[in-house]
Parts: sequence; structure tokens; C-alpha cells
Amino acid sequence: MSINPLYSQFPMPPEVPIWDANKVSLTLHKITDDVYAVIPVTAETETTKGIPQATTAGFIIGEKGVVLIETMLSKRLYDQLYTLVKGVTQKPILYAINTSDHGDHCFGNYLLPDPTLIIQNEYGQKNLANNYQSIKQFMVMLFGKDRGIEESELRAADIIVPKDQKMVINMGKDLKIELMNTGTAQSPADLFVYVRTNTKNILWAGNAFIAESPTIPWLFDGFFLEPVANLNKMYNLLGANDVVVPGHGRITDKEGIKFTVDYVNTLKEHMERAIKRGLTLEQTLEATPMKEFDKGYVLFHWLHYNFNLPTAYREIKKMSMEPVGLNP
Repeated sequence: MSINPLYSQFPMPPEVPIWDANKVSLTLHKITDDVYAVIPVTAETETTKGIPQATTAGFIIGEKGVVLIETMLSKRLYDQLYTLVKGVTQKPILYAINTSDHGDHCFGNYLLPDPTLIIQNEYGQKNLANNYQSIKQFMVMLFGKDRGIEESELRAADIIVPKDQKMVINMGKDLKIELMNTGTAQSPADLFVYVRTNTKNILWAGNAFIAESPTIPWLFDGFFLEPVANLNKMYNLLGANDVVVPGHGRITDKEGIKFTVDYVNTLKEHMERAIKRGLTLEQTLEATPMKEFDKGYVLFHWLHYNFNLPTAYREIKKMSMEPVGLNP
């Protein structure tokens, strides 16, 4: 988590925990013979109702072993994920990928088998190394005490993917995994996982694409313009038949994540107009409810008014005040 808030001043969601790690059950979804997604049992029916879902995960089976995507928030959830993997294959877990430095994606790292190599975005590796206890406190604040968060211990990444770089893992069986660090898509720690197979391509989108409509982005890491650019970039990369595993929802496709892209593009347009008109942040908040995107997501008002809109306003306003360079 790239933010280190003063907790007493941090706007709280309407209900804590946002989802309860002590109650989540995970289920297996076979995408191809060697590619599996793992999602909460409730995701299939609750995502489109606007109910926040726990973290998704997955794994890819290669000739020599397994690549695991995410290690979850707690031992209880990690154990479920590990059991699902071992129910399909006894091959060793060679690599574990964290798509984010948020604890629900990586706090289970300490439970991985010793030989497993952990892969993270470069920023995420540094942030976890420097701020692990603060990140744990933040996760407890949003997801509750006694959910297995307190027990997590830092296990450092073995491999990092620098910004604007990608890493390719050749799994054999005509399976290739591309790990793309495009920069900030939600936070600077994002890592996209794009799996290419003979029959279809699959994207694990992490927190960049939380879920399909009515879910909106969680832009509380303090960035807006770079996420807008990267969300559009990833959307344009996808083919119409590609499979998308969002960070916190049911399996979807390119059309399913368009709601997120439309939301950030529309928010950007509103902020540019408001700043051009000279509106203050308070006036802009009142003038920009974006009701066309308020379709029942439980966290819409918390995210839109406390984080997404203010972040967009401040960043675009700052950019508008910077002097424009003149050509000699």
C-alpha cells in the first residue's frame, strides 16, 4: 500500500470488514486444462449485485511445475488455495506472483514452500520491505481484527519486475506467462499477469480492475492520471474473447471491464471541465455525482467522494498549473 494514512483521519467504509476473511470460501474454475482461476464462491451471484468480494487467485500448470497467482490475506485463505492446487496437480509450486502489495494479495507469502520463488513489481517489493507493519495495520483497519492478518510475516520477493518492463515465463506445453509492470494502474505496485495459450488468453488484472459493473475502481493510493492511461492500455490490449480474472469478482471478459474504463475516462472529463470553470473541490464534489455509474455498488459513495474524485481533481488541477515549456 503506497499510502500511509493518519488512521484517525482516514474515511472509513460503510461497514468493516469490507469482506470477512473468516467466512470466505474459495472455489476452482477450470479455464483450460492447465489454467485455473480461484474465486470466492459468492462471486458468481454477488458481483453484479454490488457486494464487495474477497480476492481472486489462480494457477498455471507447466511441464515442470506450477505458477501460483496471489497468496491471499490469511492462513485460512492460503490453505484453501493450496488445497485447491494440490487437488489438481502434485507438481511443485515454482513461482508465486503477487499482483499487488496490498495484503490480501501477498500476506500468505510466508506460508509458501521454501523453494518457491516470489515475484513482485519492483515498487511493491520495496514498499513491503519498508512498510510491512504499517500495511498490516491498514489491512486490519479495513478487514478487521482476528482475521489472520496479525500473524503474517514478511517474506521478501526473490524476483522483481521493474517499471515499464515485463518478464516472460515459458511453462512448456505452449504456455507463456507475461508479467507486465506498466506502472501505476491502481497503485505503483501493480503487476498484470497475461497468460497466452493455444486456445485463449487470460488476464489476471489484480486491483486495477476490481470487478465488473457496478463496481468502480479503488483509487485510494493517491494516483489518477497514470491509472487512467494504463487502464485504457490494458483494455486495448485485450481481445474480445480473452478471459479476464478481476481482482475481486467473477470471471469476465473485455466487455466486462469496460465499466471501469468508462468510469475513469468520464471522471477525467468532468474534472477537466470543473477545473476549467474554476470550481473548488467542494463545488466539484457537489456537481459531480456521476449517477450513471452509481448502480448499486455498496462502496460507491465511499470511493467516489472520498478518494477517486478528490484524487482526480487534485492531480489534474496540479497539472493545469504547471508551466508549459516553450520551444526555442
